[in-house]
Amino acid sequence: MAKAAASARQSGVSRNYPKGERRRAQIIEAAFTAFGQVGYRNASMVQLAAACGVSRAGLLHHFPTKESLLEAVLEQRELQDEEHFFPSGGAGHDGLVYFAGMIRLVAHNQANPVIVSLFAVLSSEATAADHPARPYFIARYERARRQMQLAIDDLAHRELLRPHVDPSTLAANLIALIDGLQVQWLLSPDAIDMPTHLRSVLRSLISVELA
Repeated sequence: MAKAAASARQSGVSRNYPKGERRRAQIIEAAFTAFGQVGYRNASMVQLAAACGVSRAGLLHHFPTKESLLEAVLEQRELQDEEHFFPSGGAGHDGLVYFAGMIRLVAHNQANPVIVSLFAVLSSEATAADHPARPYFIARYERARRQMQLAIDDLAHRELLRPHVDPSTLAANLIALIDGLQVQWLLSPDAIDMPTHLRSVLRSLISVELA
């Protein structure tokens, strides 16, 4: 977790933020790394405070519980993804824009293994009925399927899907592919290139080349 503290100190958090907001953002960034390294259940508040470079009391001032810190970490990750790769909802759910953004997101994740590790560890842990992140991941997958389905429907309407493609099952299948690629990449990073695999599959589904 020492790396998480260094990451927080080196973060690009704007100095224009009030001190309290800046500290909160630094804590979220460091906790992001810590949860990705050891998982939610194995990280104590004392360990997280040390990783974030604050006292336990300082951590509790911003996040009274470990659950509230986890929620903030997950929400921040999703917000950053949407801002960088799906601005304006994927240009009004334009399917080509959406899937081009998805390839860029997967490439970004491959260059940042902590992101992939965080998602893989926490999504697996969250299958337990009592895990505090379970409601988040249920809602996240429902939201991801819904957003992707809108993009798929747009492609189908524009007749840009290949004839063999079933639009009704495609969203769940593609999400399963992306998540499976992440696990395989974490285990064998030299053997798996996630954006290349994803682009190859999308070429077999979409009749025009993505940007």
